[in-house]
Amino acid sequence: MSAFNLRDLTVLIVEDNFNFRFLLRNVLQAMGVGRIEEAADGDAAFRLLSTIDCDLVITDWKMTPLDGIGLTRKLRTSDESPNRFVPIIMITGYSEQDRVFEARDAGVNEFLAKPLSAKALWTRIATLIERPRPFIRSENYFGPDRRRRQFDYDGPERRKGPAGEGEGRS
Repeated sequence: MSAFNLRDLTVLIVEDNFNFRFLLRNVLQAMGVGRIEEAADGDAAFRLLSTIDCDLVITDWKMTPLDGIGLTRKLRTSDESPNRFVPIIMITGYSEQDRVFEARDAGVNEFLAKPLSAKALWTRIATLIERPRPFIRSENYFGPDRRRRQFDYDGPERRKGPAGEGEGRS
């Protein structure tokens, strides 16, 4: 693991289960995170984010009244969003591929399945620091670039320039 000084970070934990929030707080404190805030649901988190400068949101998926996906979409797209660019790590017991895609398509930066380990959480935080992805705005999406790998393909289906030019699809 790389060594990072996380003392200046402010992390918001959004989790409805008190015991899991407590566990996450202890893990983050052991990593050296300087300021840790907590919210029990997405609505409370959104309100809190309007009052603090936050460097990272770690959110559970399943909460009421506003779950982690709803919070992510609200942060990324709402005119009232206090920080559209805040990195978001989604933690959930639902790790099926369609759930991962749904989280990605909502604008989540990283995904972590429960049960989690401190090492797995550290790896996601390190990824956000070492390899931040640029944000993309399109008609139907705003969030981190969903492409994780850069392919250097130069085959016959490769697009070559503006629409209508070259081989392959345009």
